[in-house]
Amino acid sequence: MDKGEAGRVVVGAKGRLGVSWGQIAEAIGRAPAWTVAALLGQHPVPDAEAKIVAGLLELGEDVEAALRAQPMRGALESAVPTDPTIYRFYEVLQVYGPAIKELIHEEFGDGIMSAINFRMDVKRVEDPAGDRVVVTLDGKFLPYQW
Repeated sequence: MDKGEAGRVVVGAKGRLGVSWGQIAEAIGRAPAWTVAALLGQHPVPDAEAKIVAGLLELGEDVEAALRAQPMRGALESAVPTDPTIYRFYEVLQVYGPAIKELIHEEFGDGIMSAINFRMDVKRVEDPAGDRVVVTLDGKFLPYQW
């Protein structure tokens, strides 16, 4: 079983058992965003945590082993995503990516935001005009070394 298959099994078991991503994250002591990314195949899950997830979701040893494996990172099936939610992030980067880059360089200098030393949070904020989705991307600044 590969990590993609394991991710699909996790999603199925989660739905079948009525377990939330937040409950799984709490059980392994990780942030929800990291937990979801890891269980969908984007991070290796440490042994103890893989065992907890397998027990919680009633998964077999083959799934547990796949969760522990090193990933091939990058989960999009095409260069331009077709799923509407994922596409909106692509659209945001198309429109605001150059502005984000300029603001990072103005504030920090020549470098990048790390996606390795990285945290992310997704939350709902109530608003009279309709609830807002707040996505926080929090990466360490890595200056270019010349």
